[in-house]
Amino acid sequence: MTTNNANGLSYRLKLVLFVLFCGVVLFVSDTAYQALNTLSRLNAVEAERDHWQRPSDVIHELDLKPGSEVVDLGCGSGYFTLKLSPDVGGKGKVLAEDIRRLPLVFLWARVFQRSEHNVGVVHGEPSDPRLPAHSVNAVLIANTYHEFTDAPGILGHVVQTLVPGGRLVVVDREPRPVGTPAEEHEISAQQVESDLTHAGFEIIDRQDHFIDKDPYGESWWLISARLPE
Repeated sequence: MTTNNANGLSYRLKLVLFVLFCGVVLFVSDTAYQALNTLSRLNAVEAERDHWQRPSDVIHELDLKPGSEVVDLGCGSGYFTLKLSPDVGGKGKVLAEDIRRLPLVFLWARVFQRSEHNVGVVHGEPSDPRLPAHSVNAVLIANTYHEFTDAPGILGHVVQTLVPGGRLVVVDREPRPVGTPAEEHEISAQQVESDLTHAGFEIIDRQDHFIDKDPYGESWWLISARLPE
């Protein structure tokens, strides 16, 4: 191979590598921009949610103390997770569990961004949330119970993860009145109370009109329960 041919090949190789490098940089930059934009939208949506979700009242039902360990079961992108973190303090722990990977990625980014060192992210399965045994003081299931394909099985895992006397708080949407279009994302408080009782929980409180009407015209209920000591 002549010197000119070798130089030409070297130039073409460098050009290809440069183009590939530029493509990678553009892809990473675009991905980072989209991620930051999504995080910004999440913050805006959650700020609006604060006006009607009554998060402080939900958290109050969990009876948390500094050093408590609490699970946000079906945490999504972490609306409640990030609010639970200050309540349990540096010696406490928040386990944020979900079966979907993408919301957990965004939650991990938000936790890192806010330096919430007491938050752990758990990727569960539809039939097993993969929670530690007999170490958790409280479990929150907010806007998730209606998604369970095996509610008794999940409640069995919750029983196994709670300490004696541990709290379970469930918040979800009430089915629409008879005669209106049914929604998939709803379940009755009566049905959930029956499930909890069969799982061995003692019902502490049930508020059928915890939220009379959200921005979408839906009603929410809240049930607070306790595992016997």
